[in-house]
Amino acid sequence: MPSPSNPSLLAAFPIFTIMAICGTYLAVLMLIMCLLIYNKQRKKAYIYMAAAFFFIMTYEGLNIHQAFSGKVIFDAGLRPLQLFSFVLLNMSVLLLYRRVRRARYWLPILASAILGLPLFFIEYFGPLWMSLYLDLFEWVVIYISFKKIAPRIGQQFKYFIGLCIYALWAVIRMIERYSSTDEGHGIMFSVVAVLPIVFYSIIFFILIQRIIELMQSIYRSSITDGLTGLYNRRYFMKNLQHYVTQGLKISAIFCDIDNFKKLNDTEGHARADEVLQQVSTIMEEELEGIGLTGRYGGEELVALVVSRGTRVSQVAERIRSRVADETIVTISVGYSSLRKGIDADTLMKQADQAMYMSKTSGKNRVTDYRSLSSTSAFTRSYELTLMEENQTR
Repeated sequence: MPSPSNPSLLAAFPIFTIMAICGTYLAVLMLIMCLLIYNKQRKKAYIYMAAAFFFIMTYEGLNIHQAFSGKVIFDAGLRPLQLFSFVLLNMSVLLLYRRVRRARYWLPILASAILGLPLFFIEYFGPLWMSLYLDLFEWVVIYISFKKIAPRIGQQFKYFIGLCIYALWAVIRMIERYSSTDEGHGIMFSVVAVLPIVFYSIIFFILIQRIIELMQSIYRSSITDGLTGLYNRRYFMKNLQHYVTQGLKISAIFCDIDNFKKLNDTEGHARADEVLQQVSTIMEEELEGIGLTGRYGGEELVALVVSRGTRVSQVAERIRSRVADETIVTISVGYSSLRKGIDADTLMKQADQAMYMSKTSGKNRVTDYRSLSSTSAFTRSYELTLMEENQTR
C-alpha cells in the first residue's frame, strides 16, 4: 500500500499503518497460495504472482517499520518496488489466461531496468523529476493494462474494476505529492487508505475464480468425451447404476450411426468426426432436461431418459428423424425400459440388442426391446456379433 510521500504522515494517520499490516498479511497469504499452486501445476502465472506479492510484502513491511520506528529506510526505492510489483501482478493476470512467451522474460527485466535507472542518478534527477518519471511509468502501465490485458482475459469486468480502483489510488497519491499544503489530507487519505487492500483483494478473487475454472475444466474433461462433449462411457454407466439402485423409472436408448466406416473411408476422418459431433448435438438437445447422453464407443451413442412424463419411444423417434433430416447420415436406434430384476448392464444390453435389430432389418429405424423374441434366431445372431466385437477389441 503506497503511503504518503512524507514518511512522517505514517505516524500522523494510523490508518496507513493498519492498512499496511493488512496488506502484508494478505500478501503473505497470496504468496504461500501461489507457491503451493505452482508446485502442483507449474504454471508461470503463479510464480509471477508469487514474486509480485513477495515485493508487496517487502514494501509493506518497510512501511510498517518506518511507522513504528520513525526511521526512513530505503525511502527512494519504495515506490519503484511497489510499481514493479504492479507490473508483475498485471502480467500474472494475463498469463492466467494467455500464453505470452515473448513477453514472459524480457518484460520484467525491462520494467526493473526502467524503474532502477533513476536510483543510480538520483542526485541528477532530483526528487521532483524522479517523481514525475515514476508517475509517467505508472500511467503507461495502467494504460497498457486497460488497453491490452483487460480485453484478453476471462474476468474482464472484475479486472477492469480493479484497475479503476488502482487508477483512483494513483490520482490521490499524485494530489498528495504535488499539493503545497497538508490541509485536508487527513480525511482524504483516511478514506482512500483501504484502496490498496481492495485492489489486492480483487486480484485474489481473480486468482481464485481462475483456479475454480481450471478445476472445473479438468473435472469436465475427466467425465466427457473429448470429441463429442458427451459423457464418457464410465461416467454414463456410473449414473445409470445410480438410477437403477434408486429404483427410478428410467429407459436407455442405444444409437449407432449407419455406414459410419464407409463414411470414414470415403470422406475422411475429419468429415466423419464432424458428422459424429452433429449427431451428438442433436441427442443433447433432445435429452436436455429429461436425461443425459454419452458416447459408448466409436460411433455408438447412448442416452438415458429419467423424466417420468416422457415417452422414450417419442424421444428415440425424434432423434432418429432429426438425424435423417439434418445430417448426411442415418442412425439405427434401440431402446429398453427398466423392469424389476434388471441391472444397469442388462438394461444397456437390451437397448443394444434392440438397436442391432434396427441395424439388421433395414437401418434408420427405432426398435423397442419388448418387441423382440428371446428365443429367435435374431438373439443368437446378436450374441455371435457381440462375441466377434469383443474379440476385435
